[in-house]
Amino acid sequence: MSLSRRDFAKRSAYTGAGVALVGSAGVLATAPGALAAEATEAGAAGRPGHGGPSLGYGPLIADPKGILALPKGFSYKIITRTGETKLESGESTPSNHDGTATFEGPRGATLLVNNHELGGPRSKWPHPVPLADGLVYDPAASGGCTVVEVSKHGDHVTEWVGIAGTATNCAGGRTPWGTWLTCEETEDKAGRNGMTKDHGYVFEVDPHDRKANRDPKPIKALGRYAHEAVVVDPGRGHLYLTEDASGPNGLLYRWVPPQGFEHGRGKLRTLADDAGVLQAPKCYDSGGSFVDDLSRATRTGTVYGVDWVPVPDRDAKSVSVRKQFADGQITRARKLEGMWWADGGAYIVSSFAREESPVQHDGQVWFYDPKRRTLTLKVLLGVNPDPSKDGAFDGPDNITVSPYGGLVIAEDGEGIQHLFGATEDGRTYPIARNELNIGTAEEPEFSEFTGVVFSPDGSTLFANIQVPGIMLAITGPWRRQR
Repeated sequence: MSLSRRDFAKRSAYTGAGVALVGSAGVLATAPGALAAEATEAGAAGRPGHGGPSLGYGPLIADPKGILALPKGFSYKIITRTGETKLESGESTPSNHDGTATFEGPRGATLLVNNHELGGPRSKWPHPVPLADGLVYDPAASGGCTVVEVSKHGDHVTEWVGIAGTATNCAGGRTPWGTWLTCEETEDKAGRNGMTKDHGYVFEVDPHDRKANRDPKPIKALGRYAHEAVVVDPGRGHLYLTEDASGPNGLLYRWVPPQGFEHGRGKLRTLADDAGVLQAPKCYDSGGSFVDDLSRATRTGTVYGVDWVPVPDRDAKSVSVRKQFADGQITRARKLEGMWWADGGAYIVSSFAREESPVQHDGQVWFYDPKRRTLTLKVLLGVNPDPSKDGAFDGPDNITVSPYGGLVIAEDGEGIQHLFGATEDGRTYPIARNELNIGTAEEPEFSEFTGVVFSPDGSTLFANIQVPGIMLAITGPWRRQR
């Protein structure tokens, strides 16, 4: 049933759009469970880590090894590192670590599925994902996933290939049935960049069953475009997916399964290429006016009503999916990135917006409520005037909901890169800083953080430094953040 502009305007008059808090550089205005947080002095002033004695874990302490600065009492362990650690087959751990999920493994171990964002021909990369027998989609492609098993006490690590021959595996999403959906952030077709098959699909990887990963098959029902992340609505069976693209800006998508379809391990790969319905959003503000781009929202607490518009050609045979819509048909957003399902809905990141968008910002996090069919702006980061200085945050990317309250966010901005948290009343605090300079002393450069996710028991925060490719396990005195 369509949600008309008049219906949404009427509903907004009763529900309200929440208390709008003015965002500024480094300020997260709301977090999980907070539809309208009251402004605190620290949150309103935009001073990360200065919200009182109970906020965060204290200042970050420089790492003598030059890898990761952490608060006092915290420590890290390198789980995998490209060029140093080996797969069980003997090859190096592939590079360019990205989206990651954790699963309960055997005998108290933790299993992680780790994307490797490697695009183009294999000759481009010193450490592509090895072409493991039976696990290859396109032998010309460089990317894929590895599965990492960390023993209960962290003293033993094993790594193997989960899927190979895929391209630019960026983020993805964990399914309620215990598998990983890995997303290709590319639109390369056979014959382009050396590829022998079409790319831009989602694939399912089972960390528990190696045989289930043989003969990889793209889930074409979910569309072919520059995929970023995906979440599953466990109640309705819908999938929500983000697209990281520009010229024009990308889209949020919803996939509605065919009637009678039941999710489960390996079920998605059995679908027909045109199964279900792939849709893009069309948003309206509280006055019933069409919203062309999510960057139009300049205050947290903004609520948009959402209609869903069918995609004409989901496989993009001749025209990219996002280009199949004319102005006025759908709502776009720049650099749609990480997602996480929690609190009965989907948290969705727009990493930044620049000249290509109506309004510039350095990050948004939205919450989609499928019951109300609304998008609410939870997080707004103003443009960071000096990313080279420590303190302000910009460019949110991968996110996770913390078992200790609020969000933990991986930064993929300019300049200094952080892992940072946000409490439920809108205050921010640093968790880690990347100190591995891959540039020069005169022009330092720090790679983005990716794949932020807690272990199943909540004791360990895993995260990656994408370049050169390092998976880290962070432990310490975690506590509830209020």
